[in-house]
Amino acid sequence: MIDLDRETLVKMIDHTELSAHSGEKKIANLCSEARSFGFYTVCINGAYTVYAKEQLAGSGVLVCTVVGFPLGAGTGSAKSFEAREAVQNGADEIDMVINVGALRDKRLDLVRDDISDVVEASTPALVKVILETGYLTDEEIVTGCRLSVEAGAKFVKTSTGFGAFGAFPAHVRLMRQTVGPEIGVKAAGGIRNFKDAWRLIQAGASRLGVSASVGIVEGLSFYKFAPAAWLEEEVPCHICPSRFANLDKQPKAVYAYYKKKCLACPHLEQYNKFYE
Repeated sequence: MIDLDRETLVKMIDHTELSAHSGEKKIANLCSEARSFGFYTVCINGAYTVYAKEQLAGSGVLVCTVVGFPLGAGTGSAKSFEAREAVQNGADEIDMVINVGALRDKRLDLVRDDISDVVEASTPALVKVILETGYLTDEEIVTGCRLSVEAGAKFVKTSTGFGAFGAFPAHVRLMRQTVGPEIGVKAAGGIRNFKDAWRLIQAGASRLGVSASVGIVEGLSFYKFAPAAWLEEEVPCHICPSRFANLDKQPKAVYAYYKKKCLACPHLEQYNKFYE
């Protein structure tokens, strides 16, 4: 079990506000909370990079700007321009969305070049690659991770929070096993409380993209007194897409893939009893 203290936890958090309707008031509040708690970054849309940088001056909190967000389906040159401008405006880190359709089509050179171009355009800022795991099979997640590392990214990230589902321990564990200890793994999407965060950290996440950051940090004080069962993986298992996926967003082939996995899952008997 990982020994986790408050200082370690706050430095794992990208305090996030990516809603389309957010204005300067929300960004100012985000930056104020980040200053107060000492979060590692604020993660924001590009239009607020300059404003956030001004709000955080002298605080030590970095600015992370998203690129190609939330779909990842733009051209590589557009993503590169967006990344370059973000860095010129003060971004310290870039979270880019992978070309998910190209990855699913196995157009691997296009995917690798897309990431590589953004990495080059983002210098000296580091790049995190958002795979959007809810659209991918395990095998595609592994491929996406490997392409990201080959292209020079320093992190792989689960989700935008706008896809079929967010971060799950099984995917984080797979990503960590694929990239090894030297590359960061960021879990993002649907992390609402300390229990969610803890399970993802245990699975191998080194960064968390969350908007519920304050509640997660405050929840830390309870975990030392919690029974072991409180921190165990949920049964029915926490990766079942029939429980968690937005089926209007998830590709049918990917849903079928996970459904097949669920039917072969050793937790299936407990799953059925849970719903009896």
